[in-house]
Amino acid sequence: MNARIVAALLLLPMAAQSQGFAGLGTEAQDFARPVPERALEFPADHGPHPDYRIEWWYLTANMTGPDGTSYGLQWTLFRSALAPRDGEGWETPQLWMGHAAVTTPEAHHVAERLARGGVGQAGVQADPFLAWIDNWAMEGPDFDNLRLTASGSDFAYDVELRAAGPLVRHGQDGYSVKSAAGQASYYYSQPFFELSGTLTLPAGDVPVTGAAWLDREWSSQPLAEDQQGWDWFSLSFDSGDKLMGFVLRGSTDYTSATLIAADGQATALADGEFAANPLEWHNVAERQVPTTWQVSLPAEGVDVTVTALNPDAWMQTSVPYWEGPVTVTGSHNGVGYLEMTGYD
Repeated sequence: MNARIVAALLLLPMAAQSQGFAGLGTEAQDFARPVPERALEFPADHGPHPDYRIEWWYLTANMTGPDGTSYGLQWTLFRSALAPRDGEGWETPQLWMGHAAVTTPEAHHVAERLARGGVGQAGVQADPFLAWIDNWAMEGPDFDNLRLTASGSDFAYDVELRAAGPLVRHGQDGYSVKSAAGQASYYYSQPFFELSGTLTLPAGDVPVTGAAWLDREWSSQPLAEDQQGWDWFSLSFDSGDKLMGFVLRGSTDYTSATLIAADGQATALADGEFAANPLEWHNVAERQVPTTWQVSLPAEGVDVTVTALNPDAWMQTSVPYWEGPVTVTGSHNGVGYLEMTGYD
């Protein structure tokens, strides 16, 4: 199928409507909706949920090379549905989009893949775990032991992931509320991956080691109609503790966060307890985007400055956004990742 046609089909359920960023605030008629009573089940929930409209497998990593240079890595597979069912061949309404990126202090390398489900070009299976689109893959005997590969015109990577801690459920045991009106998703993470492998960059191969964070989320209407974007932070402190927090921007901002202890114990923070305020803005892709932030959890003694490794980490993809590695200083030191959407 022509790539432009695939792109149009893929983006239709997300972007054809104006409500919320990428149409994620549109009414999800006939699709399943998250409910707080549903318990997450593993390994089944590592796999796809075709009766929900939107879903992703989202990995980011902070790495260093032999000379101490910092790098960032992203691998994302999105599933988007035209209808709440699965199917065979070209009859399936399931559509797929993949994003891969490597960020250095001087450069940001990006690639995108688009696919139709049902014809073997892309998909996910839970056990043994396999997520793929074209020749990009995240695969392993289980969710704790994975190999990750992707490539673009000017980069590639091949890394191994080993989980050194438990899965973390966000919100109410994985039921994550996104607005005062009650929009929600199912959301859990594996924030304890240890990483080793190789980046292939224009100057040659770079062996890297580091840590990775994998997010899993699915819903059918995760945003309210007035929410035009979000700022999402995954921060790993030198103490071993971690913090996930986001601000959903709308007529009234909505926040949520999870403070994760080094042993994996998670504390959910309600709307208003997490704060993220821009300190410096940067012009990228003809947009003004905040790339230095003050992030705080006053009740937990967290007050940090979050700074982009490379302010030009713009994802010029079918749905454009900013995504890149950050450094953390202040009450806690560390590294992490920042995603920002809806900056037009």
